[in-house]
Amino acid sequence: MLRRDIMSQKPAVRQPGGRRPARRYHCRMFSYRHAFHAGNHADVLKHTVLVATLQHLTEKEAALTVVDTHAGAGLYRLDGDYASTSGEAAHGIHALAASDATLAPALQAYLDLVRAFNHGPAKQPRVYPGSPFIAQRLLRPHDRLKLYELHPSDARALDGNIAQLDAGRQVAVLREDGFGSAVKFLPPPSRRALVLCDPSYEMKTDYARVLGFAAEALKRFATGTYAVWYPIIPRPEAHDLPRRLRTLATQAGRSWLHAALTVKSSRISQDAATGETRRPGLPASGMFLINPPYTLKAALAPALPQLVEILGQDRHASFVLETGG
Repeated sequence: MLRRDIMSQKPAVRQPGGRRPARRYHCRMFSYRHAFHAGNHADVLKHTVLVATLQHLTEKEAALTVVDTHAGAGLYRLDGDYASTSGEAAHGIHALAASDATLAPALQAYLDLVRAFNHGPAKQPRVYPGSPFIAQRLLRPHDRLKLYELHPSDARALDGNIAQLDAGRQVAVLREDGFGSAVKFLPPPSRRALVLCDPSYEMKTDYARVLGFAAEALKRFATGTYAVWYPIIPRPEAHDLPRRLRTLATQAGRSWLHAALTVKSSRISQDAATGETRRPGLPASGMFLINPPYTLKAALAPALPQLVEILGQDRHASFVLETGG
């Protein structure tokens, strides 16, 4: 049971899945600080997929190991300074929570889990669990969770948050680079694993590092389930990543699933009255899985069009759901 002080903790400035704080912005850098973006549409997609995947993997009695390569701080306040400034949860988890629609089972399972971290009668979640806390909530006592986080402030916050779970040896927090260290752990003793790779993509080199990590991981542990989150932005590397992951999976003879959600146009516009340039923020994101559960496509098929309907902000809202292998 989480103590109340974990709920009141001011979130660390971070980017999703263990993101380093953004450097000074310039026009060629994609910056994604998760304390500002917690609970947004990208989190809704990523964590809906994560919940559905873990629900399937934990149906088998054999022990499961979950590895999070960029774990971050683990918990975030949606009513804190950072998230309140951006207001992005309003178009993500809060919009989903406010919907009167009968949600697809995968969306309802995700929403129920987020609400489980919130106390009191309020319909809108004030606390948002990151991937480490979602995974830990769904794991069984004999499963294991390995969390990699290199950034000092995020690692300290993660240590404190995880300590309050009283999870004992089930959860290990390592202050190491997930790209370089997590792959050395594969295959895990359990010989069953879900590996979530969720870097910041702040630097263009992250795209190549994701591919290198996936290639080496498949060589070491071909039967593991690998889930990669990525932003869909006007950058060649972002659009090439799912194609290159698909090629990697196909060459290894492994099945794959690609799910993407677009909520608005990526075009930069200009206010006619003031002449002010308007940047759209993150318009879309995707999840690419290698060796996905065979049940995942059927779970996402009704969920993704519903997310377009609920979270879509303009006529460009759409989704992708494709599989192969």
